Amino acid sequence: MAGPVVAVTGPERGAVGPRTLVALILKWYGAEPVQVRPRHRDSLPEFDAVVVTGGHDVQPVLYGAEPEVKPKYDPDRDELEKRVIHKALAEGRPLLGICRGAQLLNVCLGGTLVQDLRLHRRHTSHRRTLLPLKALQVEQRTRLLSIMGEEHPSINSLHNQAIDRLGRDLRVSGRDRDGIVQAVEKFGSPFLVGVQWHPEFLLYSAPHRRLFKALVESVS
Repeated sequence: MAGPVVAVTGPERGAVGPRTLVALILKWYGAEPVQVRPRHRDSLPEFDAVVVTGGHDVQPVLYGAEPEVKPKYDPDRDELEKRVIHKALAEGRPLLGICRGAQLLNVCLGGTLVQDLRLHRRHTSHRRTLLPLKALQVEQRTRLLSIMGEEHPSINSLHNQAIDRLGRDLRVSGRDRDGIVQAVEKFGSPFLVGVQWHPEFLLYSAPHRRLFKALVESVS
C-alpha cells in the first residue's frame, strides 16, 4: 500500500541538499515525497501533507512592510508556497514549515516578521551554522514538546529573520535564549508546526527526526 503523498516545496533551481534530505527522511517513514516548484503553482498536485522548506527571505510587501535589509527575495516561490499553504489550510492537511516556511506560514495567517535579527540578539550569536550550537527552550504543554520529547534540544541557525507578530491561532512553542521565536504551532490543528531551524540537517538526532515522523503519522 502506498504511503501518504507529501509535497516538498522549494525554489525553481538549487536547494538540492535540503530538499533531498527532506525527501529521504519522508521516504524512511513511509511517505511518497513530491517536489513542488514555482512552475507548478497553477497546477498544484494533490497531496496529503506538505513540507515548506527554507530559502530566501519572504517579501515584506506580503505583510505590509517596507524592506529594511538588502533585498534577496524569490517572488515566484513566495506565490507558489502561499498557494500551497492556503490549500493545506483549507483542506486541513498537515504542514511542517522549515525556516522561511515557518515565516511564510505566519505571514499567510496574518502575522509579521522581524527583518534583521542582529538588533535583537544579546545572548546568542548571529553566526549562521549547520551545527547545533544553540539551545531551544520548548514550551510546556505543546505539540512540539510531545513530538521532540526534550525541553532543551540543540538546534542550528541559518536565518537572519524571524516571526514577530503571530498569525491567527498560532502559539509560540519554542524560543531561544534571546526570546526570539524558534517554533510555532496552530491551535486545534492535527499538525501545523513551523520551526525556525533546519531539522533536515540534524537527522542523526532523534528529536529532529521525530518532526518528520509525526508529520507522516498525522495523515489520517
